[in-house]
Amino acid sequence: MKTNIKATNIELTSEITDYLNKKLIALEKVVTDQNMFCQIELGRTTAHHAHGDVFRAEINCNVGGKDFRAVSESDTLYAAIDAMKDEIIEGVKSFKSKRMTLIRRGGATVKNIIKGFYKPFRKSR
Repeated sequence: MKTNIKATNIELTSEITDYLNKKLIALEKVVTDQNMFCQIELGRTTAHHAHGDVFRAEINCNVGGKDFRAVSESDTLYAAIDAMKDEIIEGVKSFKSKRMTLIRRGGATVKNIIKGFYKPFRKSR
């Protein structure tokens, strides 16, 4: 997996990078594509606020020609990274589930055509 990390209005320390890489291991377990490319942006939304959702984490992943995006805002940077990771993993799992459902449904249709049960223009009343 290739990553590009950008920091906006904060300093990107080694602790933050290590924490982010540790969280992205979970994404690598879900995605088996080795050509996955992720652009990650971490930062503060405002410089003058001290409380509230001021930290932002955003990830854009390209997996096999399909784009996935997750954005999270939270009161700490680490919480924003955790929420971003959960959201991107949920999106990838949902896509994989939909794709497998379509493959199975297509296979069942082919099997019914071979058996002779499939009538494409049959009206159901």
